[in-house]
Amino acid sequence: MKEIKKVKFDIKLQNHLWFWGSYFTLNFLRWGAYFNDYPYSFKSNLIEFSLHVPLVYFNLFVLVPKYVLKQKYFQYTIALLLSLFGVYLLKTALTYYIVSENIWPEANREYHPFEINHIVAVCIGELYVLAMASSVYLTLTWLRERERNRSLRENQFKIKLKYLENQIQPHFFFNTLNNLYALSLESSNKVPDVIIKLSNLMEYVLYDVKGTKFVPLLKEIDYIQNYIEIEKLRFENVEVTINLESNIEDVSVPPLIFISLVENAFKHGSLNNKNLKIKINCKVIDNQTLDFEILNNFVISQYQNPKSGIGLRNTKKRLKLIYKSDFSLKQTTKLNFYIIRLQIPIHNED
Repeated sequence: MKEIKKVKFDIKLQNHLWFWGSYFTLNFLRWGAYFNDYPYSFKSNLIEFSLHVPLVYFNLFVLVPKYVLKQKYFQYTIALLLSLFGVYLLKTALTYYIVSENIWPEANREYHPFEINHIVAVCIGELYVLAMASSVYLTLTWLRERERNRSLRENQFKIKLKYLENQIQPHFFFNTLNNLYALSLESSNKVPDVIIKLSNLMEYVLYDVKGTKFVPLLKEIDYIQNYIEIEKLRFENVEVTINLESNIEDVSVPPLIFISLVENAFKHGSLNNKNLKIKINCKVIDNQTLDFEILNNFVISQYQNPKSGIGLRNTKKRLKLIYKSDFSLKQTTKLNFYIIRLQIPIHNED
């Protein structure tokens, strides 16, 4: 009941007036031409529509919520029949006293009140109007509800996506601040460089990608390179190679979608490996798929299958929200390299 009332006010008053005005004009012209008597058509339709309109809204906003929505169909039928009989009485009386004593000139013979054919004809006419007006209203209501539900789903998607992004960013900065803290304990002269690069990363996260669903891939690569430079300041024996193949200038990707993969390479590759080697390959396949692959070496004798941290788990959740099942994220090992390969559909900038 509350939901129906809410939708009722969502449909603007002028739309109601436009519908009934158009319907009245059509009926007035139709019957006026049929009888070649426009004054009679105007008066009779004025009476009919003064009854049509209350009956339609009484059915939609009283009878349907009270009986149909509660599955009380027998009570609804009785209430509707009583309403139709009440309309019949009013229409017959008003027609007889205001328009013409011939209450049903359309039949081409004189009819008197309460004749069965006249009662049936009036009730069928009212049911026709009731069905047509109700179908138009309910169709508009359904369309509005569908749009409202679509908007709700979209907002929920954005909220959930933003929640995951907000989880990833503090996680990343927490790790970077830990790195900075470790350098400060050593009184390293690298600290100022780390702070500058960290500020560049924060500027990208807080301003460049804020509220943006996709960013240019090249900007994301620059962001990754800044992160790598910070890690290289912390670990002396790090060798990172980035290979960019194909034309990626016009390709866009979700912001911060790769950083967890890079973090993972540093985290697990540096645990037991003094000479860390990381290789990043990025290419476009058949102008349809972006292939991002990251490899890091590890010591086989000390290797344990690493558990996915919060960053990698959230990346998977974000990918599912954005691409549903239209992506591939695989983790494998080959010789002494741990490999993560992500493939996502191409998104070109407009």
